[in-house]
Amino acid sequence: MSYIPPKPILERYASVLVDFALGGGRGVQPGEIVRVASAESAKPLYVELQKAVWRAGGHVIGAYQPDDDGSYNLSRDFYEAATPEQLDFFPARHMRGLIDEMDHQVSVIADSDPHALDSVDPARIMRRGEAMRPMLDWRGAKENSGRFTWTLGLYGTPAMAAEAGMSVEEYWEQIIHACFLDSEDPLAHWREVGRQLDETRARLDALKIERLHVEGEDVDLWVTVGEQRRWLGGRGRNIPSFELFTSPDWRGTEGWIYCNQPLYRYGNLVKGIRLTFSGGLVTEATAEENERVLTEMIATKGADRVGEFSLTDRRFSRITRFMAHTLYDENVGGSYGNTHIAVGRAYQDAYDGDPSELSDDQWEELGFNNSSVHTDIVSTSDRVVTAKLRGGGERVIYQGGEFQLD
Repeated sequence: MSYIPPKPILERYASVLVDFALGGGRGVQPGEIVRVASAESAKPLYVELQKAVWRAGGHVIGAYQPDDDGSYNLSRDFYEAATPEQLDFFPARHMRGLIDEMDHQVSVIADSDPHALDSVDPARIMRRGEAMRPMLDWRGAKENSGRFTWTLGLYGTPAMAAEAGMSVEEYWEQIIHACFLDSEDPLAHWREVGRQLDETRARLDALKIERLHVEGEDVDLWVTVGEQRRWLGGRGRNIPSFELFTSPDWRGTEGWIYCNQPLYRYGNLVKGIRLTFSGGLVTEATAEENERVLTEMIATKGADRVGEFSLTDRRFSRITRFMAHTLYDENVGGSYGNTHIAVGRAYQDAYDGDPSELSDDQWEELGFNNSSVHTDIVSTSDRVVTAKLRGGGERVIYQGGEFQLD
């Protein structure tokens, strides 16, 4: 049997996800409905999550799926067997009812085979994602109105640990340390992290940044922040999360960026990604490995535009090793923190106002990108980020893996 963390660790983990991450820090309240989604590899945590919801007085909608492993691979089987009509099928009434019913969702990532979809044509995966896009739109609208929250957590599997070059026990050591599960009161630590991130975020907002210039040996990129933007972070959307980010005006992206961290996406591993932007659009996209996946992804509607720009201060992060999953790798500290962008869907809560009041046309006017995909591409190389300010002048805001805001 694979390694299972001690029960007290799993109980703390479930408490962090249910009692802190959901509800933007306030946790699940009595009577609220939580969808708990997990693969069978994470059964021990799946059980503890349901118990945590019940202890909070909430109700559970379970979503428990079989692993994609050597014996069974339903994900691959679907894509190999599906007709065009099946790829395009969207169960609208079911999905509409599910979105209307749930107040929160906690999803546990537990890949039993990170390469489960290696043999699948990426175009079929993107087509399926486009078919499910209405669900993202409905969920986003409910979130914008303040009636829905979500979070993600990682459950270490032998396959994920092997991808990262670790034993499963070593992999779990990173999870436990990163999420403060080695403390008797991890929620107190997360509230303190949130406070520190809020202070830094407020300083970024106060600068009134017009454009950002990212420079380094493997990047020369300009990002236009855009009108009515704010910085986000520390709200429990992901556990762990040490990053600060915004969704810029995609139309003002110029230059190029290379990302030295591998991307695990759609059951494939993509390495050595380099993107070139002109007029806000990706004009060249190359990868040293699995470029076909990157090409199909960029070809998806809206995926050739920036949806997020993010910085992680190495002093905040407790992640010290490559984890072979974006949830952790986009929050890694290390020598230089990390810089990453996401192509595809923007975060509408980066709007400095009430997002529920804006129409689709207004989102478009503000340069918030819309897409069925959101793909984070990460680099841990040394970078300098200079802010061009709206009132004139400029200042370095990030260097040596740390914010420079004092």
